[in-house]
Amino acid sequence: MRATTRTVVTGLGIAAPNGCGIEEYWAATREGLNGIARVSRFNPEQYRSTLAGQIDDFVAERYLSGRLLPQTDRMTQLALASADWALDDAGVDVRELPEFDMGVITASSSGGFEFGQRELEALWSRGSRHVSAYQSFAWFYAVNSGQISIRNGMRGPSGVVVSDQAGGLDAIGHARRQVRKGTPLVVSGGIDSAICPWGWVAQMASGRLSTSDDPSRAYLPFDASARGHVPGEGGALLVLENLEHARSRGAGKIYGEISGYGATLDPRPGSSRPSGLTKAIEIALTDAGLDPDEIDVVFADGAATPELDLVEASSLVDVFGPRSVPVTVPKTMTGRLYSGAASLDVASALLSMRDSVIPHSIGVEPDPRYGLDLVVGEERAVAVRSALVVARGHGGFNSALVVRAI
Repeated sequence: MRATTRTVVTGLGIAAPNGCGIEEYWAATREGLNGIARVSRFNPEQYRSTLAGQIDDFVAERYLSGRLLPQTDRMTQLALASADWALDDAGVDVRELPEFDMGVITASSSGGFEFGQRELEALWSRGSRHVSAYQSFAWFYAVNSGQISIRNGMRGPSGVVVSDQAGGLDAIGHARRQVRKGTPLVVSGGIDSAICPWGWVAQMASGRLSTSDDPSRAYLPFDASARGHVPGEGGALLVLENLEHARSRGAGKIYGEISGYGATLDPRPGSSRPSGLTKAIEIALTDAGLDPDEIDVVFADGAATPELDLVEASSLVDVFGPRSVPVTVPKTMTGRLYSGAASLDVASALLSMRDSVIPHSIGVEPDPRYGLDLVVGEERAVAVRSALVVARGHGGFNSALVVRAI
């Protein structure tokens, strides 16, 4: 590994319930526009949870060929479009780069649920001859990496990470490792979508979904009224490059550097050992070469269940001290996007650095017992030079990532 190699972000591709595209998403986030609403893609009446962060303005036919549409699940369609947007934002023409100099490392939480449900319905109602051959891969959790790689001729180091909500950070952490090993460019991040009855039942099985029917007060991390999260779809894909490579090809912009990453696993449930979240944060800060007082903002995981919020808040207080760093959860406008959530937070952190502003957490009334300086009510104007993103996945995954301005 080349220890001196710096990994930077040169392109962003964003698909979120409150806006697709960098400026659309960021303007909505800064204004506090809520992308959470009653599920409209199926009738949620029979379910206890009825709200989701849906992307209503994405029409796949505008971005993908007719050949691709019957082969791909909605999450893959969102991912392919987001990868195109990220590469375009980075000013990368993939035809001009050697195919083995480009890789794809994405995260996935569940795979193509909607496609799988449709084919199961065909099997039950019409028989096996009516099941699409594309089912063999369209449901697969690695399909986004594969389809992005095929579409763009990227044959360098590639893969997929499956660690639920933490996956978006873990994918970026692995991508950074490949850049340090010599791959000049890697597309990384996460995009998820599972808003269909089959996916819905799977998500409800966690017992962590909010049952509120009020979009403005359904997802309330670090609030005394927190009773679970609202699921959503979307995420972000990032173009990561070796800094020297980015400069040598004349990259038009550099959003920032991926300067630190840490990951741990919690002990088994019922163990007397503490969560590993604090350690993950400490590893990321050490990797970045930063002291806690050099972090300007924390983009929190925001599970919105009392016990998980307490663990996260306690870790942040342990590392930074009580109310010592601004904390925000812009996911309150989108819902938790599973593998896409953390990479969207990384994109938000980079845009915070660009515009010297911290977006707020909407609808939340901070509970003082958590000891956090939660940004609520309106955005906060702050010069942001470094940011910490925290993500936790179901099953005990903890990840932390530090981005810094160049």
